[in-house]
Amino acid sequence: MRQPLENVKIFADRRAQVAEQMLGSALIVASPPEYIRNGTVHYPFRQDSNLYYLTGFEEPETIFLFRPGMNPETVLFVRTKDLERETWDGFRYGPEAAQSQFRMDKTYPISEFEKMAPQLLKGVDKLYYRNYKNPEMDRKIEEVLLSLRVSQGRTGYGILTVLDADEFLGEFRVKKTDADIENMKKGGELTSEAHQELMKYIRPGMTEREVHGFFIYQVMKRGAAREGYGGIFAGGANATTLHYVFNDQPLKSGDLFLVDAAGEINYFTADITRTYPVNGRFNEEQAEVYQGVLDVQKAIIDAVKPGVPFQNLQDMATDLLTELMLELGLLTGRKEDIIKTGEHKKYYPHGVGHFLGMDVHDSGMYFSKKGEPRLIEENMVFTVEPGLYIPANDQSAASEYRGIGVRIEDNIRVTTRGHENFTIKAPKEIADLEKIIGSYGAG
Repeated sequence: MRQPLENVKIFADRRAQVAEQMLGSALIVASPPEYIRNGTVHYPFRQDSNLYYLTGFEEPETIFLFRPGMNPETVLFVRTKDLERETWDGFRYGPEAAQSQFRMDKTYPISEFEKMAPQLLKGVDKLYYRNYKNPEMDRKIEEVLLSLRVSQGRTGYGILTVLDADEFLGEFRVKKTDADIENMKKGGELTSEAHQELMKYIRPGMTEREVHGFFIYQVMKRGAAREGYGGIFAGGANATTLHYVFNDQPLKSGDLFLVDAAGEINYFTADITRTYPVNGRFNEEQAEVYQGVLDVQKAIIDAVKPGVPFQNLQDMATDLLTELMLELGLLTGRKEDIIKTGEHKKYYPHGVGHFLGMDVHDSGMYFSKKGEPRLIEENMVFTVEPGLYIPANDQSAASEYRGIGVRIEDNIRVTTRGHENFTIKAPKEIADLEKIIGSYGAG
């Protein structure tokens, strides 16, 4: 049997917080499908973040039904105990052990969901559920709601109102608890260490794939369960593709290397991007672009404190990066006109950052909340990641700048009066980078 779940109270506390805002309602979250990679081989399974957030349960084919203030309040539908399948696929709890280990009021086999759910939803005012994540689950919910409607006869009740569970739960996940912050610090530290080791290891002639594998080794040896997301390992002009995923080209001396990668621990991920020269030395143009982006990032991080509208950070990034584009001669004209027409997006097409947590682009409303500007609050965690990307075929840019892509990304926690950088240990100053790159085995 697997080790009992630790810190069960964390999940119970989360449910209690959620329950305060949904008395009289029900919530359903389900595990994602197990996807086939090819043939009979599946992609590695990772539990739905919201389901894990509320229960700690990691098995596939799972549905959690939450009915605050009712009996039973917590109901989990899970796979049955099957010793033959465990021989092939590994341990599974089954309903009985799941109920005791995860402190559920009631558990049922997953096959009984469509039978039991209509009964469990009787008397609730509305249902929180996220459509379009899992087509098979959507079908089951539709059948359950129709069955519930039929069971109510000629009472005048229609189909139960369904609200978005992800949007609802997202707001609980925006502000991190002490336990969340502890996990995110660990993730930031182990990922920063992995980036340092990669900087030492990298050499011209290696491939993007080789350094990707080395990075995965470094985060996993430090306790990460997996990559937090599909890492970007982009040499040269590949760095100007924002979500470059091929990761298979040779790394050339004289090129910059952009790595956007992180480890995930206890379902919380870091998200670090660093850019540096493969051969350990910035040329003049690379240093000019890099230092400009780094100065912008530092200025934005310095502006982070409670009460600042999140939109201000985006506006600040747009303003400062557009100034940099003008200084480099990438654009001409009045800064205000360039921003108004969106011309700056040619070289800076993305946002300044995003919430971070159990998902790399974590849940929650970014720029507004209930029609008002979203203000930064204590214990929010988000990335700050300005960038500048000059395509290799951009004939309007000076030739020495073409093919340069730079992004610098750190993970910032908002504190009572300012901020804390979880990923500060990953070097980013030019002098520090040039000292560490390629130093593996030196001395």
